[in-house]
Amino acid sequence: MIRSTEALGLPGALALAAGLAAAVAGPLALAAPALAADLPRRAAPPPAFTPVPVFTWTGFYAGVNAGAGFGGGGGTFTDATYGTVTPGHRDAAFVGGGQIGYTYQFTPGSGFVIGAEADIQGTTFGRPRSGLVGTTTFTDIGPSLDWFGTVRGRIGYAFDRFLVYGTGGFAYGGGSTPSTASYYTGTLPSTFRTGWTAGGGVEYAITERLSARIEALYVSLDRNGGSGGLVYDTATTAYYGLGRPKTDFGVVRAGLNYRFSTN
Repeated sequence: MIRSTEALGLPGALALAAGLAAAVAGPLALAAPALAADLPRRAAPPPAFTPVPVFTWTGFYAGVNAGAGFGGGGGTFTDATYGTVTPGHRDAAFVGGGQIGYTYQFTPGSGFVIGAEADIQGTTFGRPRSGLVGTTTFTDIGPSLDWFGTVRGRIGYAFDRFLVYGTGGFAYGGGSTPSTASYYTGTLPSTFRTGWTAGGGVEYAITERLSARIEALYVSLDRNGGSGGLVYDTATTAYYGLGRPKTDFGVVRAGLNYRFSTN
């Protein structure tokens, strides 16, 4: 072999080496694409997933409300001595105050909601207008209704940010005794009275924490204590006595709530 290489000379050896290199490089060049296809590719990372927050009504809240009260008073009754008494009616009145409560939603988004709420209200109901015994003036000496409050349960269903609910529970209220009570010889009732309330409403969450609502309630308060029939005063030529044993009225109000927590 050494003799053969020497016999070729330098030019021949270089030509032989170049041929061998080409023979080896050819198959490698053909195999390179196949080898590259088998290697794992570096794909771009997927975009980060940001979950959309699901709204929930769960949380403590406080708020304010204002509206109108209707009814209260009216309805005839019979006195054993003087016969049929027609009390006066209370006019529609302004009602306003504040509320606090807690709501729990079983499933975020849409689902059943329960809760509890307490509120306190001021009113301009005052006292009923003077009524009549026949054609003679009758004055109800029962206490006025200057304020009332409720402690209620709530249950409803949320359609995401829209809530429909019913409510009911304990009601209480009070006022003051009129100056005309001095003409009455019977037992005066307490200025504080208790009863019940029921109603419902709709509420919409404007933001995660702020919501607005419209609510309607029926309130029935019993007169606590008091006894005796009508008294006729000759000096004033008027009858004095206790009106109906119940004070009942309706309330329609709008409210705004702020939730302190969302879980």
